[in-house]
Amino acid sequence: MNKTILVVDDKANVRTLLREYLTEEGFRVATAENGQQALYIARDEKPDLIILDIMMPEMGGYDFLRAYRKESQTPVILLTARLEETDKVLGLELGADDYVTKPFGMREIVARIRAVLRRTGQIAPPAEILRGGDITLDIDGHTVRVGGDYVDLTPSEFDLLAILMQASGRVLSRMDLLEKLQGAAFEGVERTIDVHIRNLRTKVEADPANPRHIETVFGVGYRFRA
Repeated sequence: MNKTILVVDDKANVRTLLREYLTEEGFRVATAENGQQALYIARDEKPDLIILDIMMPEMGGYDFLRAYRKESQTPVILLTARLEETDKVLGLELGADDYVTKPFGMREIVARIRAVLRRTGQIAPPAEILRGGDITLDIDGHTVRVGGDYVDLTPSEFDLLAILMQASGRVLSRMDLLEKLQGAAFEGVERTIDVHIRNLRTKVEADPANPRHIETVFGVGYRFRA
């Protein structure tokens, strides 16, 4: 069953952005615009994790935590625009499990969510090794082998290959890949992905001009085939 995430933020654009991205990542998402509403929804939905903004009208994040921790130990990640250490310490003392400072990247949010869920025993650690055909990618070891031989990839090439292999068989657009590589606040153009793909093919494909694994889906994007 997909894990349920409750996103609590008074800004509609933040709620929408997180809901859409987390849904794409396989989570079920509920939203609330303030702490009071979040209490009702949390009691009904029983989320697996809550993403909680601190500064909100009616009931802010700290007040929500004070009330909610009396009835549930559901993991909470704070969203904060504040940089003062005292604010972060207060949130942790009230029972938050982690915090993310605004502005944030989507990949960071997802990584924090999965880390907290693993830490609290709600999801198993992700597979450390990705395999597709003659390509083996070790995420923790940050190595790639093709037919048993190690190949050197740049950090961007490694991340791009990992993203494609994790979505094996599914077509990802250039914008999808760029956003996953650099987060929601990315800077760049979609065609930079083409450059990374071309360089990646020269390193992992036996015949880069006729790739077996990293396919171009014309007019759409790219797909990894095992």
